Amino acid sequence: MPWLEIHITAFSDQVATLSDQLMLLGAEAVTLKDAGDQPIYEPSDTNPRIWQETILVGLFDHQQEMPPILSYLESQQTEGLLTHFELKKVEDEDWVRRSLDSFSPICFGKRLWICPSWLTPPDSEAVNIRLDPGLAFGTGTHPTTALCLEWLDEHIQEMQYVIDYGCGSGILALAAIKLGAKRVLAVDNDPQALEATQSNAEQNAVSYPELSVAFPDAVPDEKADLVIANILAQPLIEMAHSLARLLKPQGKIVLSGILIEQVSAVMGVYADFFIMQPPVYKGEWARLEGDLKIS
Repeated sequence: MPWLEIHITAFSDQVATLSDQLMLLGAEAVTLKDAGDQPIYEPSDTNPRIWQETILVGLFDHQQEMPPILSYLESQQTEGLLTHFELKKVEDEDWVRRSLDSFSPICFGKRLWICPSWLTPPDSEAVNIRLDPGLAFGTGTHPTTALCLEWLDEHIQEMQYVIDYGCGSGILALAAIKLGAKRVLAVDNDPQALEATQSNAEQNAVSYPELSVAFPDAVPDEKADLVIANILAQPLIEMAHSLARLLKPQGKIVLSGILIEQVSAVMGVYADFFIMQPPVYKGEWARLEGDLKIS
């Protein structure tokens, strides 16, 4: 299946905003490169290198509605916030091959490492997850994913039943299992994401019943100890009641994919169901945490 790439040439002070906007508009991944074609996969606090004139490459599903995205970019070019953009078609294997060199082991918290399969983990005694680039994305380097991984590293408890809602590559589900959760249900409305999650689970010697997958309309009735959802603000707002219903009494929810300016709106909705904690920030993104109120 082909993919669509948008190549955008912009100045360094616009890179973060354009990258975040591409993700919000539906990009599956964002790569940065200079004239020497040396990519950075998903800009992050662990890899802040940005060239003075940078090319952003946004990867989109070939069925993605492109006119609104192109219209946004045209307006940005008119305002002088980017200098050039173009749309290209790319095959699956070409993108994967190009992205291999942009991965390196990354540590989250005190004991969790995400490491490509072709590299030796830096700490063999740590909790290591092997994760390769594929068709459903989420490698841990984007701030929203990093916020969730850091929370899991510090807070996950043994014997917990966890639901990873909007699982993508399954990275949060795998982290929960490897860090001590008893069982994890990975939920996504994209069959490709569920397939990637199962493939990544096999690569990490995780299997059913430790980890299972489901579409949103097939989530079992069993209540979870923890729901973690790294999606986007609007879907999170719309699903607040549904996510609350997935939890045991006093169960915990962790939310990310929320821009700083969206925090108050999301917290306002979830405060109806949860006792919310102060947000935690990384760059322009936030993580929220709450305990289900006793009804």
